[in-house]
Amino acid sequence: MKTNINLNERIIFALDVPHPEEAKQWVKKLDGEIKFFKVGLELFLAGWWDIVDFIIGRGNQVMLDLKFFDIPETVHLAVQQVKNRGVSLTTIHGNDAIIQAALTDRGNVKVLAVTVLTSFDETDMQQMGMTRPVQDLVLTRAKKAIALGCDGVVSSALEAKPLRQELGDNFLVVTPGIRPASAVPGEDDQKRVATARNAMLNGASHVVIGRPIRTAHDPVATIIKLQNEILEGLAASLD
Repeated sequence: MKTNINLNERIIFALDVPHPEEAKQWVKKLDGEIKFFKVGLELFLAGWWDIVDFIIGRGNQVMLDLKFFDIPETVHLAVQQVKNRGVSLTTIHGNDAIIQAALTDRGNVKVLAVTVLTSFDETDMQQMGMTRPVQDLVLTRAKKAIALGCDGVVSSALEAKPLRQELGDNFLVVTPGIRPASAVPGEDDQKRVATARNAMLNGASHVVIGRPIRTAHDPVATIIKLQNEILEGLAASLD
């Protein structure tokens, strides 16, 4: 686990909104408490580089979550478009050749390999013809990505602990699917979920959180509560 990450960078707020102006309002509202924001496909297509530049211009970090997956040369050229834009993290998916292409001349942007989406469970994987347990598949993909030179992986918090046990601490583990302890199971499209405390206890570097903050009565208070959970998890992981 990375222990030198500031508390206000542990939460990556998912700007999963359809309009750039709405995203900018969220950034203005929240970046007094958190300094890391995720821009995914929907928002990037709506706001293009302007929204990325806006976030970075306010002194924040960006995770550009476009999950590049194409022939190696196309992925290489896509990362080239990202590397000089001030983006901190970007995501890719694919085999050895795709990963290697993404890592060629990536500049200062850190590349994360997506393992298995947190919206998938064992049944989903079986329907796609994969008979191995999700945890085994995540570990195999992560091991390969780290060996090839990726800066980290995206996985659920449920797999973070075995990843740390097997592969050590010298890489990032970014975990979506984070929900408050009071959340009702199955109330959204995430299936492999955990609390912020458990994610940190298991070895996550960052947690990606969107909906629980966005729909909260008091988003800032919710962030502070989640940050306290993160501190508890970090402390417990050192015991």
